[in-house]
Amino acid sequence: MIEYKSKAYYRVTLSLALGAFLIFCNLYLFQPMLPELAEQFSASAFQINWVFAITSLLLSVSLIPWAVYSERNGRRRVMLMSLFSLPLVAVVMMLSSSLVLLVVARALLGICLAGYLAVGVAYLVEELSERAFTHAIAIYVAANSIGGIGGRLFGGMLLEWGTWQIAVGAMGLLTLSGALLVTVLLPQQRHFKPKTGLLKHHNRAVLKHFSQRPLWTAMLIGGINFALFVNLYTVMGFRLVAAPHNLPVGIASMIFLCYLAGTFSSSLSSKWMRLGSTSAGIGIGTTIMLVGIVVAYFDHLAAMVLGLLLISFGAFFSHTLAYAWTSQKAKTGKATAVALYLVHYYVGGSLGGFWLIYCWQQGAWLAVMLGSAPLIGMLLILGFSLEKMRPQQIAPSP
Repeated sequence: MIEYKSKAYYRVTLSLALGAFLIFCNLYLFQPMLPELAEQFSASAFQINWVFAITSLLLSVSLIPWAVYSERNGRRRVMLMSLFSLPLVAVVMMLSSSLVLLVVARALLGICLAGYLAVGVAYLVEELSERAFTHAIAIYVAANSIGGIGGRLFGGMLLEWGTWQIAVGAMGLLTLSGALLVTVLLPQQRHFKPKTGLLKHHNRAVLKHFSQRPLWTAMLIGGINFALFVNLYTVMGFRLVAAPHNLPVGIASMIFLCYLAGTFSSSLSSKWMRLGSTSAGIGIGTTIMLVGIVVAYFDHLAAMVLGLLLISFGAFFSHTLAYAWTSQKAKTGKATAVALYLVHYYVGGSLGGFWLIYCWQQGAWLAVMLGSAPLIGMLLILGFSLEKMRPQQIAPSP
């Protein structure tokens, strides 16, 4: 196994982090552009949300098939296939002349993105020692947040200076360059063993994971957490470009720098995993996110930014803990367990947008707060219940 601070450890963490950065850049490129796209395509906020939501939705349903494929062909091959397919999809998006075609292209993007996300953590678990993994997973999740920031800023700024097609083309070139670098850096797997009877194996693994209450509880936490977090940013984007603020899209996209609070909290979570309980950590993260939602109610830019900082800090802290819990507690079928967690995560992100945008249209941020309340309550209940589950309740999967 690769040990912490070894040369191989740095190669793995750097390449996996770079790949994750590129994946999330592509995933979130369009989020700050939604208000402008709504005007260009004469669509409502609810309708234009499909450009963003369809990618997460198709990503979620593609995770298990990619995980199954990786069990025979290896995690590294799947990750590289995923990265190199993204520039090709970028060309398809640039040629899309209508909202429907753009949504279809974004759906295809979701399928391609899923390959990397389905197996990246499984690669880390299989190749790294336990100590190295606890550090690497925090860096990996931090790269997710940095990629989310980078993609959103990239899209918002380039839209301000040009068109959305230029932003997509530039992202495609950046992704191709990064994919070549990952190919050079990422070591071949030494501890991967191909499996046969994959469909039957994964069907049994899925059923087994769902029979283990601690695992599916963590998966639900991930889905609800993301349903709130990512879509609070979408709503805030519409809020800032509307009266009385009337900010340009490029300036409004700067709010995504608040993701840096999530990058910081992801790194703190690795220390928490060694010293504190996962349940308490999720409770703390959820409470911080709740405080952020309340602070953002005040219609002042400073209050909204502070609210987003708190939301990002709390959401990423909880996500990293739940993500690591799922990958570590699944004794076998780890790729399937991680994929199932991400299915919940991205389905939550897709559906949560329609709920929070509906709340926004009905009663601005006050309605968003009221709509968020039951989701916060569920997170706290589920997080508390996780503490009551003993490790022996998690049986090995087939």
